[in-house]
Amino acid sequence: MTAELRALNARFIHNFITNDVASHDAILHKDFICITPTGARVGRAEYLKDWATGFDPGRIPYFDYRDELIHVFGATALLRSTNKSIRVKDGVESIGMTMYTDTYVRQDGAWKCVQAQITPVAPANYPPDETIVKKYVRGKLQP
Repeated sequence: MTAELRALNARFIHNFITNDVASHDAILHKDFICITPTGARVGRAEYLKDWATGFDPGRIPYFDYRDELIHVFGATALLRSTNKSIRVKDGVESIGMTMYTDTYVRQDGAWKCVQAQITPVAPANYPPDETIVKKYVRGKLQP
């Protein structure tokens, strides 16, 4: 089950990098909700609408996910990881990290993400580069 959830996490991130709404829609539970770093609750429809244009390699030239941890509790799983990104706004680069916890439920033989919660990470708590699972530079997966 852990391998299946790791693959779903990789797909989740790939869907973001490629703005793939159809693939992302397929892994979300019908009652999905996202809790943003500011505490806003974003429902499934609005979340998917934003997903279509959420990643722009000109605005986000570097993105990785790291420090992946998965816990399975019967038909529920918590998947936690951290994203590092370099973002460009008005020609100025900023580096930051956010940790996310995705809650999956297993229904009819498939895992579906029912909630994603994103939390900012202070520099003192950044996971090291040795924990990088995958990284993307200008939207392209790096070896």
